[in-house]
Amino acid sequence: MRQISLIFFTILFFSLNACGQNFQKESQVEIPDNWKVLNEANYSIHYPDTFELDKSGHMGMHFILLSNLTSDDDLFRENINLIIQDLKGYNINLDQYVEISEGQINTMIIDGNIIKSERVKGSNNRELHRIIYTGKQEQLDLKWLQYYWVVNEKAYILTLTTEVSQFENYLPVGEKIMNTFKIK
Repeated sequence: MRQISLIFFTILFFSLNACGQNFQKESQVEIPDNWKVLNEANYSIHYPDTFELDKSGHMGMHFILLSNLTSDDDLFRENINLIIQDLKGYNINLDQYVEISEGQINTMIIDGNIIKSERVKGSNNRELHRIIYTGKQEQLDLKWLQYYWVVNEKAYILTLTTEVSQFENYLPVGEKIMNTFKIK
């Protein structure tokens, strides 16, 4: 019986280890040749040449990548943006940051609804928190995918924002862009 337990444990260990290796390979994003790169002192990100880069700092964003409008009736440009918050002196870790952010989603977003909130490993095996939620902003029904990191007393919030009806259309390219994000 002891041998069977040992064999089962060994198989389980190698199976889990293999699953982890597969995930790590998937987290290494293959970047198409025609993509551009935004390379800053403390981060970098790759994006398709069809997206417009805005580094004006509007609303505290370090950058915003804007999709093209798809028709004359399209009122919203799906986008990816980055906000970096200085947490110096607050002693906030990723768990605490997620708790605060979830509270803000529930209280500050009209009809805010958290769909998924999970801890994952990103590029370079760095831990991040991934959250998907919906809500209203003015007259628009929006859906967000956010990645949170807390590194060196700074919170990095990378966000994909889409109309609810467009989320599934933009999710593949949005995640591919977001998965190229690296904190230096």
